[in-house]
Amino acid sequence: MSRIVMRRLWVDLHRYVGLVLAGFLIVAGATGSLLAWNDELEAFVSPHLFRVAEPSPDALRLDPLVIRAQLQAAYPHALAVRVPLAQEPGRSLLFMLRSRPDGAGHAAQAVPNDQVFVDPYTGRVLGERKWGDLSQGMKNLMPFIYRLHYSLALGVVGTIGFGIVALLWTLDCFVGAYLTLPAPHRTPATTGRRRPSWLLRWWPAWRLRRSGGYRLNVDLHRAGGLWTWAMLFVLAWSGVAFNLPQVYEPAMRAAFTHQPGLESLPKLAASRIEPAMGWAEALSTARRLMVQQARERGFEVLGEKALIYDPVRGLYRYDVRSSRDIRSPGGNTRMAMDGASGTFKGLWLPTGAAAGDTVKTWLTNLHMASMWGWPMKLFVCALGLVVTMLCVTGAVIWSRKRKARRSARIT
Repeated sequence: MSRIVMRRLWVDLHRYVGLVLAGFLIVAGATGSLLAWNDELEAFVSPHLFRVAEPSPDALRLDPLVIRAQLQAAYPHALAVRVPLAQEPGRSLLFMLRSRPDGAGHAAQAVPNDQVFVDPYTGRVLGERKWGDLSQGMKNLMPFIYRLHYSLALGVVGTIGFGIVALLWTLDCFVGAYLTLPAPHRTPATTGRRRPSWLLRWWPAWRLRRSGGYRLNVDLHRAGGLWTWAMLFVLAWSGVAFNLPQVYEPAMRAAFTHQPGLESLPKLAASRIEPAMGWAEALSTARRLMVQQARERGFEVLGEKALIYDPVRGLYRYDVRSSRDIRSPGGNTRMAMDGASGTFKGLWLPTGAAAGDTVKTWLTNLHMASMWGWPMKLFVCALGLVVTMLCVTGAVIWSRKRKARRSARIT
């Protein structure tokens, strides 16, 4: 098969795969631009839930464990299994509720609201919501946008569908880049003049010409894709990691080493609803074990994030921000211990322990703009608009060439 025929096949593949992806990626790009500023927009839309007034500059906050106990008593039909330990000035505490499972591990009736916002100074409940349920009003606007972003708000079917889109987008990144490469010289040089280098012949693909109209549209599509190619690939492949782990995990495990995930720890024969070890003792034990692990594994604990109880496995999970984290604020350094004896069960480090986990940590945190502060958020926000622009310009190119082919057939 000649190079010209092969190139035409790749052009057709890029064109029609792009058309299939366009609608999905426009939604993903537009919603992703908003989600880059998720925390700020959540507080703007629902200040009564996310913001609190400090009673005084030296006001003391209540112990989060005390607040958890109060919430558990106030919501006996649910389980308050996650205690937020990181506190920011002027911000509420977010507690998550889950359905209380029966002895066999099956969930009972779903809780009407799964998020509760509490004033950390007074313990007063500021409000509740069912995450992502837009029927509750504007307080669920950003969670609903998040649902649109990863699943078109269609649940499992949408999640898998967007995962397939991300996989096709990943492959199409390479096809699109290939199509920008300069064609080889068709005839040998006989004039004696020196041919321009390959890079010099590729340079026009990176430029925006001054002419407008359709030519500018082509340049925006080609150059826009080249200048942002690396980050577009990050968004695409991390989308596979989020939505289609059944493809991402085998591919990455074939190439990189990974730590055993804490979710791989065995489940109990029957759920242990109430931990044998109390929350206060568990937190004290978890802190001691994490300091011990930090000393043995050579990292530093920078701040606490959350203490979580898993009734299905009978384990406490202690999350902190450590020197192995790149996420800021927050962290994903995790440790598990037995909920009865406090015995250490496992540690997961986001970077530095296994190459595959380090790669995934970088991919996912770049995707979520959860590092390097507002400059990264601004960049990811702009990149979402670039994705939308590439879809629109690609559709315009297809439409123009389609009309040209039809005209050629008529004449």
